[in-house]
Amino acid sequence: MTVGWTIQYRTRNATLVDAIWSATMGLAALFYAAMGSGDPLIRGLLALCGALWALRLFLHLLDRVRHEDEDGRYRYLREHWQDSQPKFFAFFQAQALFTTIFSLPFLAVAANPGTEQSSAWIVAALVVWLASLSGEAIADRQLAQFRHRPDSRGRTCREGLWRYSRHPNYFFEWTHWFAYVLLAVGSPIGWLAILGPVLMLVSLYRFTGIPYTEAQALRSRGDDYRDYQASTSPFIPWFPKTRGSRP
Repeated sequence: MTVGWTIQYRTRNATLVDAIWSATMGLAALFYAAMGSGDPLIRGLLALCGALWALRLFLHLLDRVRHEDEDGRYRYLREHWQDSQPKFFAFFQAQALFTTIFSLPFLAVAANPGTEQSSAWIVAALVVWLASLSGEAIADRQLAQFRHRPDSRGRTCREGLWRYSRHPNYFFEWTHWFAYVLLAVGSPIGWLAILGPVLMLVSLYRFTGIPYTEAQALRSRGDDYRDYQASTSPFIPWFPKTRGSRP
């Protein structure tokens, strides 16, 4: 994160922090899988699932860093903080702390010795992981395609999964963490895995996710986004409200 802050200092693009956080989470999954004392198969699945999830997210976010201007959330912080680099340094270091906390579910999985019932939990975990990763990748792809269209400026994406949720990428990111809850069943510290979906939901609803994203959307898209808010589920995908229906 210190290296990331240094790059941000030169480029004035703090969007990089999201990509770095993804990379550090993937490295944490590999670290716990290698150092854990649990069942080798479960630790191997932890390494595979954690690394592939983090790699996909890292590459997606890195592409945004390379080809787009600084994310509106961070532009707002830059203006609000008057480009204070000590504050940005503290912000980057806070993400390192979040990596430590969010990686605790990996620790729980890596300590799982496995039981006779582990096979069923492993299958369930892989189903959840694959469905969540696919949903998040599809949502990210749909939004990227919309943003690259010439007529998208000032408009809100209402296509594909974005028709049913204002934040389908966040929703599938959240459900992804239940895969590690399932992989941790039987672990002596399995309760730590519950921190994954709980902390992610709190983060999305109270801190770095939905509030800042929607505030930026209102600043950049105004009434078009207000109309989208009125008709579309904020998080869990559901059918959009039709005009004239009760709010």
